[in-house]
Amino acid sequence: MKKILAILLSLASWSVVAQAPAPAPAPNTSAPPIPAAPQLGANSYLLVDFNSGRVLVEHNPDMRVEPASITKLMTAYAVFHGLAEGKIRLEDPVNVSERAWRTGGSRMFIEPNMQVTVEDLIHGMVIQSGNDASVALAEHLAGSEEAFAGLMNHYAQLLGMHDTHFMNATGLPDPEHYTTARDVVTLSIATIRDFPDYYPWYSEKEFTFNNIRQHNRNTLLWRDPAIDGLKTGHTESAGYCLAASAKRDGMRLLSAVMGSASESSRASETQTLLNYGFRFYETVQLYQAGQELTRTRVWKGVVPEVALGPGQELFVTIPSGRYDDLEAQVKMQSQLTAPLDAGTKVGQIIVKLDGEEVASRDLITLAGVEQAGFFGSAWDGLQLWFDGMFDDDESETKPE
Repeated sequence: MKKILAILLSLASWSVVAQAPAPAPAPNTSAPPIPAAPQLGANSYLLVDFNSGRVLVEHNPDMRVEPASITKLMTAYAVFHGLAEGKIRLEDPVNVSERAWRTGGSRMFIEPNMQVTVEDLIHGMVIQSGNDASVALAEHLAGSEEAFAGLMNHYAQLLGMHDTHFMNATGLPDPEHYTTARDVVTLSIATIRDFPDYYPWYSEKEFTFNNIRQHNRNTLLWRDPAIDGLKTGHTESAGYCLAASAKRDGMRLLSAVMGSASESSRASETQTLLNYGFRFYETVQLYQAGQELTRTRVWKGVVPEVALGPGQELFVTIPSGRYDDLEAQVKMQSQLTAPLDAGTKVGQIIVKLDGEEVASRDLITLAGVEQAGFFGSAWDGLQLWFDGMFDDDESETKPE
């Protein structure tokens, strides 16, 4: 972790909104300029940092597109939830239905009435992109593929994928089956964040079932060791699609390339996006969740002060070499009075680069403070009254 505490923390009154802004620091002229983002041939694409959420490259990210087999990211996400909630188990035997067997498109080559474990079906779906495996899993968890699609849409709404709608578990074309590059990245982030134990399956290069060995369709797994997922997709109407994730030197980037012209172009375009992000940006963690940044006076409390810090970890993605140019401000309420619950929002942490905000987090109390007894509260009340006769509410102080 870099020198987090070297960043300036200025403590300003939260109630003062008309205060003249401080002059922006001079740009770091020694840092080379970032070249323009690459222009790809795909219909839409997006590049996002996993930890900070910053968008680095975008083109038509909210355009409605067909997801093709990238649909199976949500199929797997719903199945992973079923495993986590104990509704199904990896070792469960699944009786393959004729409908699952007859599903067209890519296959893992299961057969009617064959019993296949949930774990094998997940491998067949994630690695081989088996439509037959996807339908078998959907039927096992929800009873039917139609009911399972409702479950997929439920999770899509919970994740904020408001421009996505699923009609099936496979990605086979349907007029009401659609998504966007932004929603694909949102789902990719959720998969890695919510199911870290299952995510490594997306990096497996091959899977053998029924004496048939098939390779992962994500050819970037062989090209770049930093790439560890996620999913390809293709239909004639959707074109070639690829959702990818890569991690280099602790920085993870996610991309979605939708509607590329060929299998080779979706791979090369994805590689172009990821290389651009890693080459010209860096992501640093400034603060950990619950890290104490400062302490402040609490009136009428059983203790005289309380520790303050961010409620969530704070990452920023910035041009490479600009870490020392970051500035952070802590804005907070001018007066805190007990009782206070732990986690109470009392202000905000704002991080700026060249005078522009690049990240922010709520500033919260890291502990609760109970109200003092009668005499303690009365004494503090008298002090507040006396101080109010002479103090200016717009004064600024520095954290200790």
